[in-house]
Amino acid sequence: MMPKNALTLLTALLGLGAGTLHAAQAMDHSTMRHAPAPAAAQPNDAMPGMDHSQMTGMDGDPMQMMDSPAPTQSRTPIPVLTDADRRAAFPPVAGHGVHDKAINSFWLVDRLEYQDADDGSALAWDLNGWIGGDIDRLWLRSEGERSNGRTESAQVEALWGHAIGPWWDVVSGVRQDFKPGAPQTWAALGLQGMALYNFESEVTAYLGEGGQSALGLKAEYDILLTNRLILQPTAEVNLYGKNDPQRGIGSGLSDLEAGLRLRYELHRQFAPYIGVTWNRSYGKSADYAREEGEDSSEARLVLGVRMWF
Repeated sequence: MMPKNALTLLTALLGLGAGTLHAAQAMDHSTMRHAPAPAAAQPNDAMPGMDHSQMTGMDGDPMQMMDSPAPTQSRTPIPVLTDADRRAAFPPVAGHGVHDKAINSFWLVDRLEYQDADDGSALAWDLNGWIGGDIDRLWLRSEGERSNGRTESAQVEALWGHAIGPWWDVVSGVRQDFKPGAPQTWAALGLQGMALYNFESEVTAYLGEGGQSALGLKAEYDILLTNRLILQPTAEVNLYGKNDPQRGIGSGLSDLEAGLRLRYELHRQFAPYIGVTWNRSYGKSADYAREEGEDSSEARLVLGVRMWF
């Protein structure tokens, strides 16, 4: 049994706690009842700077907003182009002078070389160049060989060239042979230019004195090993219509020359080179060479220079 005094004290404490709780609840409801309600938020106050009067279609049907057509004109329309604007943008200018109305020239020493031949040293050359415009030009060619201080062969060609495309010219003119034998004049007609894969090519037909005819074929190709080191294979074939014992020329396939030269361009206009050539005579031309005590086939070491200006 709890003592009477303790029971009386517990009852008093419980009564005090209940009264305090009722007082706190009463205060809380009183505060909520008398506190002023917050002011209603206004649209312009919630998002300052937004002018709802400019927002059109916000209260409409969403599907209608999606189906509305795109604007056909920008906010700042581009002015309509006028004839005055066109004249200001494209004023009249003087005509452009194309290259074919100017006189240009190009001269190439394709081969100027020393050759180590079986019967002694030799000096050989192959020169060509042109002067004129883009369409019509005067072409000059010359090639020959001197051996042991004596001219073995020499010829000069003067040809008029007409461009028939970006890479090809038709040429016609005359060729003059000085050696071997007595001088001889030829009429020439041919085609020259760049074939597929950058093959420089020449095909020329000749009609000489006494009814002699000839066909010359030449081709060369540059293989770039580096930007300045270039390997150049060459080939030249000559065919004749009939025998010419005075000049040591037989009918049909007369001779073939193939070469391989390696040059280094110290300057784009100047390049020394070293290489080898191989010459062979065929048919009656080989017989004429043997009668003169010469070989019908010969390989030579060459050392020379290539330059242009």
